[in-house]
Amino acid sequence: MPAHPPRLKRRREFLRVASRGKRAGRDGLVLQALPAPGQPLRVGFTVTKKVGNSVVRNRAKRRLREAARIVFDGPAPQGWDLVVIGRDATPRRNFAALLGDLRSALGKLGVPIAGTRAAESPAG
Repeated sequence: MPAHPPRLKRRREFLRVASRGKRAGRDGLVLQALPAPGQPLRVGFTVTKKVGNSVVRNRAKRRLREAARIVFDGPAPQGWDLVVIGRDATPRRNFAALLGDLRSALGKLGVPIAGTRAAESPAG
């Protein structure tokens, strides 16, 4: 089982991607992408209080992290900073549809996806 991609953790990193990057919205998530030449792929996850209480928000983030792990299985694209933002539908959306949302948003923003597999459906 491959590890999760490196993470964006600091607020200024999230703000830099939000202000300079491109965005693509889907039913289950919003993706913001900013090219970062010469850097490894880094991904950040956020879910606002509008989505629900802490239990619901944490479940949404866990689902988004797992979707990113599956989509970026294999050689991850280099030179991108990505922010995945959960929406109201994220906690209860069918996991295969959530994977499709992420792949579709990545395709729209021009982020290459290598080593894609068939959709997995973990419990929960």
